[in-house]
Amino acid sequence: MRVSEKICKAAVISTACVLSVFGAFCVFERADSFFHTQGNQTIAAGLSMPKNTNQKNNDSSVTHNNNYNYFNKEKDSDNFQTDFANKPHNDDTDHSTENTYLVTECLYRESNMTYDNFFIKNSTDLSIDIGTYLNAELPFSYEETAEPQVLIVHTHATESYMDEDLGFYYESFYPRDTDDNYNVIRVGNAITDKLQQSGIGVAHCTVHHDEPQYLGAYDNSAQSIVEYMKKYPSIKIILDIHRDSITTDENEKFKPTFVFNGKKAAQIMIMCGNDNYGYYNFPNWEQNMSLAVKLQSEAETRYPGMTRPLYFGNFMYNMNLAPGSLLIEVGTDANTLEEAVYSGELLGDVVAAVLKNS
Repeated sequence: MRVSEKICKAAVISTACVLSVFGAFCVFERADSFFHTQGNQTIAAGLSMPKNTNQKNNDSSVTHNNNYNYFNKEKDSDNFQTDFANKPHNDDTDHSTENTYLVTECLYRESNMTYDNFFIKNSTDLSIDIGTYLNAELPFSYEETAEPQVLIVHTHATESYMDEDLGFYYESFYPRDTDDNYNVIRVGNAITDKLQQSGIGVAHCTVHHDEPQYLGAYDNSAQSIVEYMKKYPSIKIILDIHRDSITTDENEKFKPTFVFNGKKAAQIMIMCGNDNYGYYNFPNWEQNMSLAVKLQSEAETRYPGMTRPLYFGNFMYNMNLAPGSLLIEVGTDANTLEEAVYSGELLGDVVAAVLKNS
């Protein structure tokens, strides 16, 4: 082979190698962009039941059917496009031919972190100093004003609860409802009423961001939040109120409860995300964390047993829109509406106390 031919062959091989590397790089960048850009993609973060959960019945393996992900909390993926049927309430439907499944009542307590009188589930690889966040000043302070200082919003407004505390549920049970008398908006009303009774202005967004489909609900609620913040610059705390769902592979559901003043209430779970790796344009997550631990501490001081472990993880859920933004799960779909509404009333007192001490 002549020298010129060898040089030509080497050049072709070199060019092919460069193109292959470049092609692989492009694929990697595209994949990286997919996983690290805010959107509606779902990446499961594996939220599970704390090991040392006190249950009234036998222990069993429990996982959430929620997909807690790095971007948005889009649940019930098989119901992204659903025609919402009006759920009958207190009807006389014949359930005699239906299968029933167990509902187990439990008290969520210990997790992988504890501080003073409350627990934290740290699902990240970050080492967090809870005392520092608890003692840090919030990025806002309470004002004597009639303007709204708290915004209550519901990304998944149609999430609903059980009507009765039966210890079981029928297979036809469907925990979504467009009637605001029976879904999480009713819980938001209870929080709103308590804040107003404390003299704190509050705005309650009752838009169904998840209707007629769940997919895109967080984009929809983000738009509402931005609009409210423009209309009311006085807003300091933004709470996205949801209800959770905990179901085993055997269709057993768990309801987290506690008792205060002889009355049963649904436990709440405060969720706080982070942006330690700079993926989400979420620079103020530590200010949210400070609010989260203050609420957790205040709730447990006033109403022992009210909170499940504070969930700290790699997610955002619109918490980047303003300091003081959190997602709170009030009970699960196995709790009754009455239990959830009572928790909403107590939560309103907790939020008022924390805000007034800021």
